[in-house]
Amino acid sequence: MKLSKLEQYYNKFNEDKRLLSRHGQVEFFVTMKYIKEHLAGLSNPKIADIGAGTGRYSEALSKLGCDVTAVELVKKNVRVIEERCSCIKVFQGNALNLKMLENGSFDITLLFGPMYHLFSFEDKLKALEEAKRITKPNGLIFVAYCMNDYSVITFAFKEGNLQKVLSEKKLDDNFKTITTEEDLYSYDNLEIINSLKEKSGLSRMKIFSPDGPTDYIRQTINKLSDEDFHIYIKYVQSIAERQDLLGAGSHLVDILKKE
Repeated sequence: MKLSKLEQYYNKFNEDKRLLSRHGQVEFFVTMKYIKEHLAGLSNPKIADIGAGTGRYSEALSKLGCDVTAVELVKKNVRVIEERCSCIKVFQGNALNLKMLENGSFDITLLFGPMYHLFSFEDKLKALEEAKRITKPNGLIFVAYCMNDYSVITFAFKEGNLQKVLSEKKLDDNFKTITTEEDLYSYDNLEIINSLKEKSGLSRMKIFSPDGPTDYIRQTINKLSDEDFHIYIKYVQSIAERQDLLGAGSHLVDILKKE
């Protein structure tokens, strides 16, 4: 079977290296803080990790005593999860069709990768609706997005690709990125994220930036002492929900509740 371009990309991409980098650690620790807050009071919580990558979140949550089921598109990553933690149930699959998972089965569902690689509003809504279907009533869905303006600022302006993206019609008149499967990544803004929330019939608990300004200043972050780096993580945690900063970072996480 011919692999998709996305599968070929992740067969080469070192996801563990990204998450263990300084900038990846910020995203992970800030996000885990929010997940742990919502695990409090749950007895034997069941977690679905959809688009689980190499299982960094799955493994961490399993070690906290959660019953974790992971779904991952890339076969190489499925094997990594299986080798990493035998107690995690792993399926190779797609966020648009979670037929292997039953209705209303999970206390918390994580969508930490799929929205990055879905390019139409309809497909993103379908992934959200599938996550909603498998989540218990009053359960939560954590949805991560790659943010539009970070992409424009870094790739178009900072890295000198403005004329290239303009000539290829990758930006509209409002500086919204226009990407396809050939580009691998899709970028969203608060308007789209709010619309997806409304269309899905889910209610918002919180929305936060898991990395804040981190990806703009990676070199600076890498040079911090361990002590200063831990203080920096606390800083990002302190500003994660600031309304005036939402959308400026490279990622956003929407915490949604199924009524």
